[in-house]
Amino acid sequence: MSPILAAAALALFPPTDFSTPDGPPVTVTCLKHATLHIRYADLEIHVDPVSTGIPPATDYAAFPKADLVLVTHEHFDHFDRAAIDALTKDGTVLVANPAVHAMLGTGTALANGDRLQLRPDVSIEAVPAYNTTPERLKFHPRGRDNGYVLTLGGFRLYVAGDTEDIPEMAALRDIDLAFLPCNLPYTMTPEQTAAAALSFRPKVLVPYHYGATPVRRVADLLAGSGIDVRIPAAP
Repeated sequence: MSPILAAAALALFPPTDFSTPDGPPVTVTCLKHATLHIRYADLEIHVDPVSTGIPPATDYAAFPKADLVLVTHEHFDHFDRAAIDALTKDGTVLVANPAVHAMLGTGTALANGDRLQLRPDVSIEAVPAYNTTPERLKFHPRGRDNGYVLTLGGFRLYVAGDTEDIPEMAALRDIDLAFLPCNLPYTMTPEQTAAAALSFRPKVLVPYHYGATPVRRVADLLAGSGIDVRIPAAP
């Protein structure tokens, strides 16, 4: 089995096709923890690629080179310079929050609220991601880290990064697929994850970035809400 197929077979959320209003489908894979691989048309997109340190190990040298890499913040389970180097080619667009951009010394820095139009059918918006519970403020302070809203051929994908159920989520519109973190003590409880989803009502919700937190409770809490909750495989 090729390294790519092996990674897909072990994925938290296996390769899944989603139709777009304006063109080819979007294929989304959560390879592990908070690491996503997205294919759209001729684009290879990676969000928070991590090779080692978070199991299973991922051989990014076996993947096609990336057209776009997004990094939400500096923590080891989101930012891996070796993975970025393995994916980079001439023309790779690397987008990160300002702190990671400063560490890398290259790419494009997007702060909360910034937007990048990559091409007519592809845009990236950096949105806030932070803690609000007093004992968790040290993990993800307000204004430092990003979530991202990717618009791909009219399909809108929200990758929340590490955050709690912040009020800015209520301003999100027309989200087709959302990845929301659900793990203590760093991000959200199942109750917070459900409340976050109800604040903007994505069509499909995938709780990700979880460990011992009982993530299946998110589906129970959202039963009857009209939100399609898809619980990924155990990490």
